[in-house]
Amino acid sequence: MPETTSNVEFAHRIHESGHHGGPHGRAEWLELVEAIVLAAVAVLTAWSGYQAARWDAASAAAYARSSQLTEEAQEQKTLAGQDHLYDVMALLSWVQATRAGDRDYAALLERRFRPEYEVAFQAWVKTDPLHNANAPFGPAFMPEFKSERLAKARELGQSAREQYERGVRSRETGDDYVRITVVLATVLLLTALSQRFRIHAARVGLVAVAFVMLAVAILWITTFPRA
Repeated sequence: MPETTSNVEFAHRIHESGHHGGPHGRAEWLELVEAIVLAAVAVLTAWSGYQAARWDAASAAAYARSSQLTEEAQEQKTLAGQDHLYDVMALLSWVQATRAGDRDYAALLERRFRPEYEVAFQAWVKTDPLHNANAPFGPAFMPEFKSERLAKARELGQSAREQYERGVRSRETGDDYVRITVVLATVLLLTALSQRFRIHAARVGLVAVAFVMLAVAILWITTFPRA
């Protein structure tokens, strides 16, 4: 009889242990998953914020460089315009001196032409512009005419546009990382809410949604460019 009682008590203890150990074990596993999610959110949020700040700084630097290049391009355009005005005035004076037969003054004007304009001028003279109605209107219309400052202005303008586009791309990438931080904040909210639920199924559902959103955030972080 005592042996029978002892066996019954032992079976009862096993039953109680199985009854209380199952849910308790599941709760512990769920808490472990929640802890992992929270830790991942903390690290990834810091990383996303760091990348967003870096890309914003890169965007600001690109915009500043674009503004600087634009100013330099405008300066070169202004100087090119001044050169063109000088060339036109010198050419008009040369035409007047040539028509008047003042060869000395015309020769003096030719010596005062800018070097890059002189090349085009000599090519233009060979077309006999004073007697040939089909001749180009002036040296500036000749293929030989090259304006170094105007070419530099175009080059600087192109670089300014490239820097501006780089700034736009950097800002968009920074916005992408900000979007990741928003997703991670939602993950944090869902995980915190799940810990307030006593219903196991509801708690698992919230953690599952949070885990999926965390996976999406990780995928974005691995595919987005890094500063």
